[in-house]
Amino acid sequence: MTGHAPLIIVVNMRPSILFPLFAETRTLPGIGPRLEKLIAQVAGKRLVDLIFDLPTGVIDRSYRPKLIAAEAGRIATVLVNVLDNLPPRDRRQPYRVRCSDDTATIELVFFHAHADYLNKTLPAGAKRLISGRIERFNNRLQMPHPDYVVPPEQDSELPLHEPVYALTEGLPGKSLAKAVRGALEKVPPALPEWQEPFHLKAQGWSPFAEALRKAHTPAHEAELAPTTPERLRLAYDELLANQLALILIRAHMRAAKGRVLKGDGHLKTKALGALAFALTEAQEQALAEIETDMASSARMLRLLQGDVGAGKTVVAMLALLGAVEAGAQGALMAPTEILARQHMAALQPMAEAAGVRMALLTGRERGPQREATLAALAKCEIDILVGTHALFSEDVAFRDLGLAVVDEQHRFGVHQRLTLQGKGEKMVDVLVMTATPIPRTLALTAYGDMDVSRLHSRPPGRKPVETRVLPSERLGEVVEHLRKAIATGARAYWVCPLVAESEKIDLAAAEERAVELKTALGPKVGLVHGKMKPAERDAAMAKFKNGELAILVATTVIEVGVDVPEATIMVVEHAERFGLAQLHQLRGRVGRGAKKSSCLLVYQPPLGETAKARLKTLRETDDGFVIAEEDLRLRGPGELLGTRQSGQVEFRMADLAAHGELLAAARDDAKLILSRDPDLKSPRGEALRVLLYLFGRDEAVRYLRAG
Repeated sequence: MTGHAPLIIVVNMRPSILFPLFAETRTLPGIGPRLEKLIAQVAGKRLVDLIFDLPTGVIDRSYRPKLIAAEAGRIATVLVNVLDNLPPRDRRQPYRVRCSDDTATIELVFFHAHADYLNKTLPAGAKRLISGRIERFNNRLQMPHPDYVVPPEQDSELPLHEPVYALTEGLPGKSLAKAVRGALEKVPPALPEWQEPFHLKAQGWSPFAEALRKAHTPAHEAELAPTTPERLRLAYDELLANQLALILIRAHMRAAKGRVLKGDGHLKTKALGALAFALTEAQEQALAEIETDMASSARMLRLLQGDVGAGKTVVAMLALLGAVEAGAQGALMAPTEILARQHMAALQPMAEAAGVRMALLTGRERGPQREATLAALAKCEIDILVGTHALFSEDVAFRDLGLAVVDEQHRFGVHQRLTLQGKGEKMVDVLVMTATPIPRTLALTAYGDMDVSRLHSRPPGRKPVETRVLPSERLGEVVEHLRKAIATGARAYWVCPLVAESEKIDLAAAEERAVELKTALGPKVGLVHGKMKPAERDAAMAKFKNGELAILVATTVIEVGVDVPEATIMVVEHAERFGLAQLHQLRGRVGRGAKKSSCLLVYQPPLGETAKARLKTLRETDDGFVIAEEDLRLRGPGELLGTRQSGQVEFRMADLAAHGELLAAARDDAKLILSRDPDLKSPRGEALRVLLYLFGRDEAVRYLRAG
């Protein structure tokens, strides 16, 4: 670094230089409770959220033609004389103000207007500078609701290029833009520089504050691209903060000495004997990696990533049995009760074959039943506990938790994972599973603190699912196909996007579709959705599983954790409304038995380009990793990760689809920085602490050694 870094006082861990940016948005002039709430919906509650809310568009007001030459459809800024005000005779008609320059006349059109305000703003005989979109109606020029109406002497106050931000209903664009400008004024001009000077020069990047201001003041659409120098600089800063945080968290989690969990294999051998198939090579490799970690004195933190039907749960169960062999207890946590109960049912035969005691704990287990389970757990009379978020509860006490398996990790956050780890008297090994294949770039940002095992192959006997794409006009053919199929004993899912019919959204609803299919196909049609009582839902699922029901109409509540090998048909209605990963998960509910299976994706035409690309991908491949990469390309990282879910990394500056190379560079730089300065105590290290706080990676700073 060149020069001297500004003095930074740290109060309650956060550097004081950042205090102005962590103020609430209501501290800005003109932001009352209503605007504060609306701004929080699109940006956040603090000024730092506003400065990271970059423009999505730009309005160019530099076009200043004479009226006679004004092009319809363009934003124009014109100096006019106000001729007269024309109040409407009927309240349903607009208020008009006639204006002219020395070449032509134009009408300013206002709906639901306040006459007194317009008379005051646009008095007859006055000169006004107006700016807005020019339209031509009945061969006359008009400008509906001008964006700006100001006296000529205020010309300098009218923006030449105006940034456009994402809005929500009720939030005026000018109000949000003004709030962003107010937040930018709070950015400390003397922020310490965390990037090396030679790196900034080589990349052609400006200092952080300057890059931020440039990103908020684009002059042309091209300056909104993620590859502009300003956005590249900001994206790299965010990715560097993320990678530093992941490495620091990883180091912290591994710093405390773990425990050796090495079994003799006797329980695993018994459990494998209960399986109807042999492990795949990929499963054996993943299990070997897990067992090596568990046998080490270092704490395990591993991600088990696999496609639909790859056999992750079996691998996890064998790892849990290894912990039991070593004299410890195991826990398997799922995000939903349906999935937890599904795991319990699927793994119970293996547990019984091995002579291992399993129990289930969800929100539904209450009273004496729950008390008995907790007492047995504390006495080590339960070897493996399967459950939901209920495992986080304070009254859940293990006697000796050795291994925690967390399923569907993208639904849980880092802090929840740490809470589960804290349930053990000694350091707990953690195995995280996800059934959603993750592109490498997302794995590096969301799971960079973990080692990764991948299951690419499927267990023997799993057959590819034939996927067909059909327009909704052929729905009758689909129903007839089901009629013939269920006559031969087949079972089918029918997935709808809504639970009940909606006046606002014209989509198929599960409740109505179930009634229609029952009328057409008979009484063996059932219904499940998330609004049903758990007992009712379980009863319907049980009837479908044992064959009492032939068709199960459902919402995406069956997306994960539902395993009925006899089900061979999946119908997804309004498939264009679902994401790629979600469609892939739904398709994975069939093809689990020996019979040939099919998936019918029914769409409502016309299809947009993105929806068309999604359905084409599903039709052409069933490789979840290929699908995940395409999903990243089509939807971007925010949607794919589900950034609003608890614990997920949310990127404001970085676009992983466009900044893949930046991510790799940030990863390498973070490793190099921390290898030289592991506690970030050098002058640059102090600046990097500011970076971590600025981008919300506070938890990582807590793991730096003080003093």
